[in-house]
Amino acid sequence: MTSTNLSLETKAVHAGALEPRVHRALVTPIFQSATFEFGGEACYDDIRYARLSNTPSHEVLHRRLAALENADSALVAASGMAAITTALLTALKTGDHLLAQSTLYGGTHDFIVNDLPRFGIAADFIDAARPDTWKSALRKNTKVIYVETISNPLMGVGDLREVAPFARANGLTSMIDNTFASPVNFRPFEHGFDLSLHSATKYLNGHSDLAAGAVIGGLKLVKEVTHRLNHLGGSLDPHACFLLERGLKTLVLRVRHQNESALRIARMLRAHPKVETVNYPGLEDHQSHALARKALDGFGGMLSFEIAGDVAAAQRFIERLRIPVVAPSLGGVESLVTRPATTSHVGLTPEQRRKAGISDRLIRLSVGIESAADLIADLEQALGAV
Repeated sequence: MTSTNLSLETKAVHAGALEPRVHRALVTPIFQSATFEFGGEACYDDIRYARLSNTPSHEVLHRRLAALENADSALVAASGMAAITTALLTALKTGDHLLAQSTLYGGTHDFIVNDLPRFGIAADFIDAARPDTWKSALRKNTKVIYVETISNPLMGVGDLREVAPFARANGLTSMIDNTFASPVNFRPFEHGFDLSLHSATKYLNGHSDLAAGAVIGGLKLVKEVTHRLNHLGGSLDPHACFLLERGLKTLVLRVRHQNESALRIARMLRAHPKVETVNYPGLEDHQSHALARKALDGFGGMLSFEIAGDVAAAQRFIERLRIPVVAPSLGGVESLVTRPATTSHVGLTPEQRRKAGISDRLIRLSVGIESAADLIADLEQALGAV
């Protein structure tokens, strides 16, 4: 079916589905086949083969993800980091330079700081909320600007509407990690970004039962990333494709509920006497609130905060919680809680974390689809015990 003028809810369920249905099945079958009968394809990337991400299992996802962000094309990968690293290695080569947002997911930061230099690629970090400072960081060999829609774990939002115009004016490829927002809250292609990247493990799937990534954008650039991924081998297996398609069908319902719950929880925490700071762009006093209101359709299901006391107090609070599970990752139906210093950003040195504003007692909460009232009551009892 065509997705023109359809709502996001309808696209999430139907966009890109196989036509006609396979043996009239409502659900896309799992094409558990590594290889397919040769059909005379002239290009290597077009040969039907699971590693080349072009089986029917992959193609349904590609069409649906592109439709959800109103983009031209999409590609799924074996993980979010497979999507991010392959996209960067497609757009950058030896001798190039990258501008990256100063607060990033720890794995991305580590790849930029420790791995890209081995390929002869340099990088400088910028304040994504201050476009007036970006030009001074440019070099003659700058090729890419890379940001996150909502930064991990401080929930900062940059001046997202200025990134793509800046990139075009300076001949750069613009990339954004849209994992925290999802297509429900932000659709980068509508704002001129060249590539939108996701850890589909998180909100796109939403059920904490697979690892996957996604690259979404223009036809030419996604094709180039696909060619690079075909050589690096980070393809998504057919069963994971099946699970991801299933998860996408409830994406809009899940994320909108998580948006509402996270805002209620953030307001409760901000008013609690034992909570010192709350990082959530939906709060009017958050430093990114104005920029978030300007760019986003919702503020997301992620928040972080610090309670009074030391690291031991933060740990005691976490251990007292009954509903959120103490675990890394995010974006699933279950609420998850963690200290980023021990999980998502453990790869950074203490000095790097301090420079990024990530304290060892910072607590990150991924709000699930449970009752917001139940989550608030649980947080309140845990705070009362600290």
